Amino acid sequence: MKANFPFRPEPVNLKHGKPCPYCGGSGWETQSLEHGPQVKRCRCYGEQRRQRLYQEARIPKKFSDCRLDNFEVYEGTGNNKKINHDLSPPHEVAKKLVKKYPAVNKGLFFMGSRGVGKTHLAVAIITELTLNKGVPCLFYDFMDLLKEIRRTYDPNSPTSEFSILEKVVTKEVLVLDDLGAWKITDWTRDIVNYIINKRYNESLITIITSNWMDNPQGMDEETLTDRIGVRLRSRLHEMCQEFEIKAKDYRMKKKKETSFSKKR
Repeated sequence: MKANFPFRPEPVNLKHGKPCPYCGGSGWETQSLEHGPQVKRCRCYGEQRRQRLYQEARIPKKFSDCRLDNFEVYEGTGNNKKINHDLSPPHEVAKKLVKKYPAVNKGLFFMGSRGVGKTHLAVAIITELTLNKGVPCLFYDFMDLLKEIRRTYDPNSPTSEFSILEKVVTKEVLVLDDLGAWKITDWTRDIVNYIINKRYNESLITIITSNWMDNPQGMDEETLTDRIGVRLRSRLHEMCQEFEIKAKDYRMKKKKETSFSKKR
């Protein structure tokens, strides 16, 4: 019997590094029934496929431990511990998206200053979608994406601009991290407009983070609309549920706590 897999199972159990006890690495498991033995796809296939999807999602090592259940929505300690009402709503909607997927029709857009947990939430969502639901996902820091595309313009490049953009615009769930963090040119706006419009037209879920906000605290600061343009800002409002997170910088908070602990 010839298997026609889009992905061929490895001959080992991913958890233990040993041959799968059910199929011995063949990918097929024999089941004894009343009318005789029946061959079916091995139970190890699903786990290995989910692991492969996670690896192909391009999640940076720095964020490999990001999960929804370790996202801190509380502040203070002991009797003074309370829910941070800036962090709880985006955390709850992230959990809801994972739970309901694929029965969702909007992505998420997390805006806020650095260190408030935007990337943590975005990565946690696609981590759980790949590992728990087998959903093909992709993570891209937008600056890295632009650099990859520019490198394809080298005549000796082994890849093309089309090959990079094709996986970005067609992946079932996409995270675009740090939208707006680029020098504003017609070219960069064309790239982001192409990606967003293609995904909008195909009703694909997009999760976006940005350090730029609609109402920045500094009066002389650029707004998100200044960075990406009115048309694209309007399109993002249509395709994503938006959250402007105004919490304190988590990394600075942890740094202070560590410093205080050392002094003690």
